[in-house]
Amino acid sequence: MTMKFLYQGNAARIVFGLGASADVGRWLVELGCKRALVLSTPHQAADGEVLAKRLGGLAVGVFPGATMHTPVEVTERAIAHAAALDADCVVSLGGGSTTGLGKAMAYRTDIPQIVVPTTYAGSEVTPILGQTEGGIKTTLRSPKVVPEVVIYDAALTIGLPVAMSVTSGLNAIAHSAEALYASDRNPITNMMAVDGIRALKEALPIIVDKPQDMEAREKALYGAWLCGTVLGQVAMSLHHKICHTLGGSFDTPHAETHAIMLPHTIGFNAAAVPELLQPVSDIFGGTPGQSLYDFAKSIGSPLALRDFGLSESDLDRAAEIATRNPYDNPRPIDRDSIRSLLQDAWGGRRPPL
Repeated sequence: MTMKFLYQGNAARIVFGLGASADVGRWLVELGCKRALVLSTPHQAADGEVLAKRLGGLAVGVFPGATMHTPVEVTERAIAHAAALDADCVVSLGGGSTTGLGKAMAYRTDIPQIVVPTTYAGSEVTPILGQTEGGIKTTLRSPKVVPEVVIYDAALTIGLPVAMSVTSGLNAIAHSAEALYASDRNPITNMMAVDGIRALKEALPIIVDKPQDMEAREKALYGAWLCGTVLGQVAMSLHHKICHTLGGSFDTPHAETHAIMLPHTIGFNAAAVPELLQPVSDIFGGTPGQSLYDFAKSIGSPLALRDFGLSESDLDRAAEIATRNPYDNPRPIDRDSIRSLLQDAWGGRRPPL
């Protein structure tokens, strides 16, 4: 057997370990930064203030305005705030919303980033930036958005609510499941994808039963890092296109949307490439879509889009947007098939495959 593939790793330095977040100041100094602006969501503003206080003279303030889907207007406000404080770097504390804001700022200004994730989003290790403007979410890839340092400290995820842990973890699984059939997949990304999915499959049920279990939290964070890394290496397909459509145009919550759509998109593509999705069947048992649905249900994940502000009357428009300029996908798509898939996800039905 011969092998031929291209693999390009990202430049982010990964710091993984319990207590690693205590060393943010050290890594600021390592980068030559002296005036850090801490980024957070409004919900984590107090945590951002604590981090800024711990950094002492290395921090110039906190911008607690990060929000889902990285609206361009929020990015512009954050850039103006950073300029007013003469910040020379950002420290993004939180999940995908905060990470996205830091990446959007870096894309426009080249400001260095340190990211301290507190969820399982995985976006902190990708060269991908998704932004929303005028009700439309678009994505781009650029090495400019890759953080210089990512610090993984499982102790920071202990306070992550179980419901958010579940949806965030399923969001991470979606990155790797879709990577298994990406047109530019390779043996390295496949290996990382399978290991990441398996780690989250083992960790999430324990977190549901024992949210303070540090070993499970650490395994989930490890899985999220692998899944995010894989997402940064390969092309996105149908799953991410639909989730970007729903989030950017209908403002559905990010992690919940990924969690709900995951069984349906993977099941849809399993009809075309069952051999590529065999690792999902091996890990969860059963057909890919149905086994992911059953797993999500068993750990208390939301299952229906109708529970998150999407009306049935929105489905026609969502199908039209999702099939406009589609991402590469192993199974041909058309508006009717995607409309049917969205109907199942809207109603919370178990997928056919």
